[in-house]
Amino acid sequence: MVQLVAFSDRSAVADDLVRITHPTHAGLMADVTAQFRAGTGFTLATLNLDHIVKLRRDADFRAAYLAQSHVVADGNPIVWLSRLAGREVELIPGSELIAPLCALAAAEGVPVGLLGATDETLTAAAAALEAEYPGLRVVAQIAPPYGFDVEGAGADEALRELGESGARLCFLALGAPKQERFAARAQAVLPEVGFLSIGASLDFVASSQTRAPAWVRRFALEWLWRLIGNP
Repeated sequence: MVQLVAFSDRSAVADDLVRITHPTHAGLMADVTAQFRAGTGFTLATLNLDHIVKLRRDADFRAAYLAQSHVVADGNPIVWLSRLAGREVELIPGSELIAPLCALAAAEGVPVGLLGATDETLTAAAAALEAEYPGLRVVAQIAPPYGFDVEGAGADEALRELGESGARLCFLALGAPKQERFAARAQAVLPEVGFLSIGASLDFVASSQTRAPAWVRRFALEWLWRLIGNP
C-alpha cells in the first residue's frame, strides 16, 4: 500500500513511505536555489494519481521514487489525500515548475539540459526557453530512441553526453516510470546535476501539445482534458 506523508524531516518517518518532501512552492524554490549555489544536485519527482497506481505494482518504480530527494504534489487528488491525512500541501504541477526553474537557472548561470521527447520537440523547446529567459543556456538536447532502456548502453551514452555538456539542471521528459528510474541512476553518476521529471511538459513548451485551459485546471479536470486529447 502506498501511504502519503508531507514531512520535511526524512528521518522522522518510516523509510518505506512515499513522502511529499516539499509541501510549498516557496520552500521548494528556496531549497533548489541553495542546491544550485552549493554546486550539488537533486532529483525531483512530481507525484500524481497515475504514479500511485504504478507504485503499487512496480517495485523498481517504487525504489526509484524512494530514492528521489524532492517530491511534490502534482495533482489535486494528492493534495486532497494529504489533507485527509492532516497535512496541508500545495499543488505543484511539474509543468508549472519549468518557468520558475528556468528563470532561476538563467539568474544563477546554471546550464540546462533537455532529455526525452523528439529531436523536433527539443529543438523547439530549447529555442522557446532561451527566448523567454534571457541568459538561459540549453547546452544539451538528447532525444533517446524508441524503447530507451534506462539501465542499458543508451542510458550510459546519454549520461556521458549530459556530463560532457556541463548541464547542471536537466529536464527529463521520458514519462513515468522511466524518468524517475533514470533520475535515480543518473544522480549517482552526475551528483552535481539536478534532475526534474516532467513527463510531457516539453511538448507544451514546444507547442506540440496544448495544455488544458485555466478553467479546466481550476476544476481539477486536466487529467480528463489530456485523456481526451491523447488517449
